[in-house]
Amino acid sequence: MTHRPIPLLLLLTLSLALPATARAEDHAENVGSGPFATGPDVTRKCLECHEDSAESFLKSVHWTWSRSQVVDGRTVSYGKKNAVNNFCMAVPSNWARCTSCHAGYGWKDDGFDFTRAENIDCLVCHDTTGTYRKFPTGAGHPVYAGETKEFPKGKPWPAVDLVRVAQSVGSPTRAACGSCHFYGGGGDHVKHGDLDSSLIQPTRDVDVHMGGEGMTCVDCHRGDDHGIRGEALSVSTGTGKRTMGCTDCHEPDLHKRVILDRHARKIACQTCHIPSYANNHPTLVWWDWSTAGRDVPPEGAPKDGFGMKTYDRMKGDFRWGRRLIPTYAWFSGRVDRVMLEDRIDPADVVRLSAPRGDRKDPNAKIWPFKVMRGKQPYDVDRNAMVAVNTFGPDGYWTKYDWNLAIAVGQKAAGQPYSGKYGFVETSMVWALNHMVAPKEKALKCTACHGSKSRLDWKALGYPRDPMKKY
Repeated sequence: MTHRPIPLLLLLTLSLALPATARAEDHAENVGSGPFATGPDVTRKCLECHEDSAESFLKSVHWTWSRSQVVDGRTVSYGKKNAVNNFCMAVPSNWARCTSCHAGYGWKDDGFDFTRAENIDCLVCHDTTGTYRKFPTGAGHPVYAGETKEFPKGKPWPAVDLVRVAQSVGSPTRAACGSCHFYGGGGDHVKHGDLDSSLIQPTRDVDVHMGGEGMTCVDCHRGDDHGIRGEALSVSTGTGKRTMGCTDCHEPDLHKRVILDRHARKIACQTCHIPSYANNHPTLVWWDWSTAGRDVPPEGAPKDGFGMKTYDRMKGDFRWGRRLIPTYAWFSGRVDRVMLEDRIDPADVVRLSAPRGDRKDPNAKIWPFKVMRGKQPYDVDRNAMVAVNTFGPDGYWTKYDWNLAIAVGQKAAGQPYSGKYGFVETSMVWALNHMVAPKEKALKCTACHGSKSRLDWKALGYPRDPMKKY
């Protein structure tokens, strides 16, 4: 593939357009020596020069965790803040735990003030020291000087040197972006399958862009005024218009063989160039909450061949996979979503998210996905999914009482609860876009055509492999 680089003149223009205070060499002088007792103290210092940046950030999805979307003809405010998933299930009532990955400070309940710019966490994205870490149950705050905290119990967390981090801020690094995006779902390499800590310092074989070209996340996920391009399918219904893609940098017709360019009109680049996922670390593929609550044997939780736990009393049964072949489906850019107020059919697998598109859709292409499956609670009288309070004094992890945990979670989410629960099987899709293989390792024709095809042609709407005449 030929890469179309950003013109040097444009890079120079962008560099010159930055205010003096945005250049790394000036920050130490402008920040000064503090002292800073808390993260918001640092932000207030940032606001002395970057008030406009703060105003734009307050409108970004990294801050709001939602945006206005049209779902089945109705406009809703929807996103991570009120989505239901089959990992930790929902944010409402679990704020202090979940918002350790929010780009802000203090979102511990539904009274968080989204208009206060001093609540913005500038450091979590712009730290270049690699020392800035939010405390897992601190509602977005790190550990401050003079505090003594442990997580998990027995593991002390060091306080962050706020002055050092503030003096060293710069453009977001892979490690800074990955501090949240590599650790979704409760830990490293749990959720996505194509995002994990191996991308912090990858080789070319891990990812041809990050390892081969030295690119960072913001080289692709760039945007004006903190309007970063790209969106996760788990928190979006999609617009049908892709906000970013391979042809932002690569010419549409670039293959030496014309037949490959013809394929690319109906097959996503990722389909051939991400032949497998979870190549370095295993990713979670099954999470069964219905088995949670049993005591772990004295010898400890069982582990699989990857060394990963297959059971946790707090969370239930797990299954992990490594070097997995993706699931392929037509995808038009739009997503079907199940929301907390929607009715479900518990006799079938509830598809919490599913790509829209089919063979006849002119906007759809065959795309690779990770499919996450599991079992989780639902309201058996209302036939609806539920938010569950897992964290805190009334949480399931404290009292192991599903009824109480669901009642608290539903109240926090503003949803009713009948008082009767059961468990239903669910699935979600995660589009694969990262860990792009070098071109010499891209799929060959026989990977999809022939007796060893990895594609389910009938599921894709074909009577048979199109290369078979009879």
